[in-house]
Amino acid sequence: MKSTDERSPRGGRRNVEAYAFALLMIFSFSMLVISTRSFVLDVKEIGFSIFSGARSAVSAIGSFGARTVDAVRELSNLRKEYAELVKRMEYYEVIQRDAAEIRKENIRLREQLGFQETAHFKQIPARIIGHDPDNLFSAFVIDKGSKHGIKRNMCVIAFQDGQQGLVGKVVQVGRSDSLVMPVYDVNAFVSSRLSTSRYEGIVAGQGNADRPLLMRYIKKRAREEIKFGDVVTTSGLGSIYPKDLAIGRVSKLVFQEYETSINAELESAIDFSRLEYVFALEKEQRGAEVKND
Repeated sequence: MKSTDERSPRGGRRNVEAYAFALLMIFSFSMLVISTRSFVLDVKEIGFSIFSGARSAVSAIGSFGARTVDAVRELSNLRKEYAELVKRMEYYEVIQRDAAEIRKENIRLREQLGFQETAHFKQIPARIIGHDPDNLFSAFVIDKGSKHGIKRNMCVIAFQDGQQGLVGKVVQVGRSDSLVMPVYDVNAFVSSRLSTSRYEGIVAGQGNADRPLLMRYIKKRAREEIKFGDVVTTSGLGSIYPKDLAIGRVSKLVFQEYETSINAELESAIDFSRLEYVFALEKEQRGAEVKND
């Protein structure tokens, strides 16, 4: 009996420990289950986030590709439009050049028309087509001859910058062309007059259009009255050159104290470097006009 009472408390203690152990195991397993579920949920969220980011990246790449294609297409269209604009600009430039040439031609024609209205002689228009092949004169060839009414010693003038100017005279005549000796030739002599002071002299050339004309045999007393820029015109004292045709302007006075006359260098009224058209003048027959009337 004594031994049985002694084993009983020990057995109860063992049962308590067993229950406590079981409870701890249950508690630990529960905590493990709870912890495992939380980990599974976190993995799912991470996977969803990764998938969402990947989807956004794919969408961004697709959008970038679409924009790139659109940009390439737009660039191609811009290149085509640019090429068309370049062609159009070239076309407009050609039109502009043609218009400029037409304007220049109109100016020349207006000058000729203005001359036709102001000239007092019968005039035969002509175009310069060449220069003297024999170099006997500093001459040039015009495209009108005897069949057009051109005669030897006809006065030849031109119209530039709103002014009539003396060019020279006809020295040889062919059937369809003629030779004109310009006023700057050394063999050209023109009776002239200073338009302001009215002193007279003889104008001759020095053989080159780039060299000044010379007005010689001016009275020495005219030295104080002559001014630079004074206009020199034809005097009309002869049967070739009409009166008051502009020859040039005074650019320099040349004289010596012991000489009885002075000379004046003249800048020609005609710029021969751009001379294209001229007019040969024929004196009108007044008697024929009266008879016709």
